Amino acid sequence: MIVVLLSQLFGGAGLAAGVTVGALLAEDMLGTASYAGLPTALLTLGSALTAFLIGRFTQRLGRRPGLVIGFGAGGLGAIGVIIAAVYGNIVLLFVSLFVYGAGTATNLLARYAGTDLAKPNQRATAVSMALVSTTFGAVAGPNLVEVMGNVARSWGIPPLAGPFILGAAAFLLAGLIVFILLRPDPFFAARALAEQERLKSGGKGPELLTVINKRGLAAGATVMLLTQMVMVAIMTMTPVHMKHHGHGLSQVGIVIGIHVGAMFLPSLFTGLLIDKIGRMRMASAAGIVLLAAGLLSAYGSGDSMPILITALALLGLGWNLGLISGTTLIVDATPLSVRAKTQGNIDVLVALAGASGGALSGVIVDYSSYATLSLAGGLLSLLLIPVLLWSNAKRREQAT
Repeated sequence: MIVVLLSQLFGGAGLAAGVTVGALLAEDMLGTASYAGLPTALLTLGSALTAFLIGRFTQRLGRRPGLVIGFGAGGLGAIGVIIAAVYGNIVLLFVSLFVYGAGTATNLLARYAGTDLAKPNQRATAVSMALVSTTFGAVAGPNLVEVMGNVARSWGIPPLAGPFILGAAAFLLAGLIVFILLRPDPFFAARALAEQERLKSGGKGPELLTVINKRGLAAGATVMLLTQMVMVAIMTMTPVHMKHHGHGLSQVGIVIGIHVGAMFLPSLFTGLLIDKIGRMRMASAAGIVLLAAGLLSAYGSGDSMPILITALALLGLGWNLGLISGTTLIVDATPLSVRAKTQGNIDVLVALAGASGGALSGVIVDYSSYATLSLAGGLLSLLLIPVLLWSNAKRREQAT
């Protein structure tokens, strides 16, 4: 857990760079906001491919190789973004953002490493511990936008590419930490312990069975898919929305920094609440919080920093509740014999949902408004509740 926490600390800083200025950099290089959501879409598509590959690497080779490769690719992608900005190369920018997505996927997939050796009633807490450590780097990243922009300018690099300098260093450091320190591999250690339990129980240990709880899997996947789509769509266009209302880069950094903090810092207590109160109840709360975020973003003044901060903080909190409860449902529903591969497959869908939200967000805002985007996202999040009620009803039927 200590090694996972250290890697997440640096990985969080890398995660924040693309979130904060990716859309602004694309708008600056393309000269239009219509495709400002494309960087987030490419980033999340790269994240999807990485999640698929890391899931399979982990199932066969353990956590360490997959995490090292993913963080390394993210660092190289960040370097590519910097080069693309220097030479004004749009194609290289888009390719590099795709590769950069490997780092963001790896940073999220590392949360599963925390659950490998956790007891069933402590899994949400283990996920939350990993996410808390991400907070420090993730909050620092957006608030260093102006500082890194000045550093980039002094080096002859466009200021908007500055945060990617931080992103490159952060992802490469995270990969180095995992490569050197993550020994023994937690996934293999968990399998060895499960095998011991199986032998002690006369070959009937449940952890190695290949039977998946499909209802729990569907519920967990739906929670993560919807929360990711809503969060990415609104978050992606908020910097552009703020720019159009006269806010500067430092103010954008503050809002996104608080948003990213709300994505991870509540993990101090949300994991414990999910373990105590229940996965389904807290997942339903995620939908309600996201609705509140969408309504405030839609009807609040774009000139008001307090409103923007509150709306984006609620957006981050709703995502946090959805991610941790959904992740825990996935772990609960899958045995070790197929767990890592299934986790990777689910995160592919989550990344694609984020890509869809990011790609559509710019188009919706360009043809309608930021308010329309926010309202649609808030209403979409309410779909969580009927899905969870269906899953819970099926589980009760089976129990009776």
